[in-house]
Amino acid sequence: MPTKLNWNALTDAEKTAALARSVGSNNDVTDAMKVIVRDVQQNGNEAVARYAAKFDNYTGPIAPIPVEQLKQAADALSPDLRTALETAIKNLTAFHTAQKPTPVKVETMKGVQCEMVWRPIERVGLYVPAGTAPLFSAVLMLSLPATLAGCQTRILCTPPRKDGTVDPSTLAAAYLCGITQVFPIGGPWSIAAMAYGTETLPKVDKILGPGNSYVTAAKMIVSQDAAGAAIDMPAGPSEVMVIADDAANPAWVAADLLAQAEHGTDSQALLLSDSQALIDAVAVEIEKQTTQLSRADLINQSLELCRLILVNDLGDAVIVANRYAPEHLIIQGAPDAAWPTAMVPAIQNAGSVFVGAFSPETAGDYASGTNHVLPTYALARAYGGLCLLSFMRNMTVQTLTREGLTALAPTLTAMAAAEGLDAHGNAVKVRMGV
Repeated sequence: MPTKLNWNALTDAEKTAALARSVGSNNDVTDAMKVIVRDVQQNGNEAVARYAAKFDNYTGPIAPIPVEQLKQAADALSPDLRTALETAIKNLTAFHTAQKPTPVKVETMKGVQCEMVWRPIERVGLYVPAGTAPLFSAVLMLSLPATLAGCQTRILCTPPRKDGTVDPSTLAAAYLCGITQVFPIGGPWSIAAMAYGTETLPKVDKILGPGNSYVTAAKMIVSQDAAGAAIDMPAGPSEVMVIADDAANPAWVAADLLAQAEHGTDSQALLLSDSQALIDAVAVEIEKQTTQLSRADLINQSLELCRLILVNDLGDAVIVANRYAPEHLIIQGAPDAAWPTAMVPAIQNAGSVFVGAFSPETAGDYASGTNHVLPTYALARAYGGLCLLSFMRNMTVQTLTREGLTALAPTLTAMAAAEGLDAHGNAVKVRMGV
């Protein structure tokens, strides 16, 4: 069950321990994944099939699922789920379309024009995990921005179920998002297959999507190989931090923490509050609500990582939150409280922020319009979440006229001479007749 702590009574070492995540990828995991990655790189489908059979009990073809099966899955959706998916697609499309970058063109001096233009990444690999639940929502989060960005090749890999099939909701979501190449392959071997290509699986330029520590280790390995593929970000187990005052509804706060805890045994949920009464009430609600949930056994294991932390005031909560750099940050008070909105400018490190009593993380996970593929393990200090630009790259263009180069030449030759790069200077001088 959750651990209650008083932040200001802790030593520095105890504070570090209080904010520690579950153990992520270690050297043993990385070494084991290197073996798998190299095997797939060298042996292609034969290696992929071997690992798929060993770890997923999958003995089917290493080939995309026929598009007709994707369509059948979409046609078989219940009316409620079909409507839900269409609403989510509409909101995600609206928000990600608004992120389209504008080209930049500046004349830095007369005759010297500089531009920044954007191009889609041509080939992307989308990884959709399916460990303890069919996460078809991740299909939407990856597929829609890839399509909107204009990526021409979009490969989706996802682990099969025990019977060798992919969850129909995942297939349906792929079809509704315009994805036609869905491979029933998961795990680190699928990451290697996308990075290097196999006899049937095209090589991609970038791999995006969340995964467990094994998938993350494989992503890191291929991203460090020039023959491999770039990645979106390293990502570990999911996490949430809630900041709440004494006016917050303890049942709502507990529900938010449990919504994160049910992701997996290594997921972490933390509460920061300046009210001991709220913390005590939330602890009671967590115990009460857990018994009513279908994944109670998993949640109880996850709650071993849960911390309910008392801080002196909400200013201290901001300091702790920025130190932790959560994947998800919920700021919750009374339904009409203004302070959660006022706190947002002080938040520097978070993947996604949910402001106010009526903003559960569930909204961002599914259908508010923001993307739920976010940095974990404090990487929000340096990384942002997935967005349209994750599927694009910028390119600069410069055009100089004779007049422009003549004006800039003294600067260029002086700098080249100072760096001792004669050929650089000569490329200017030959044009100037020097």
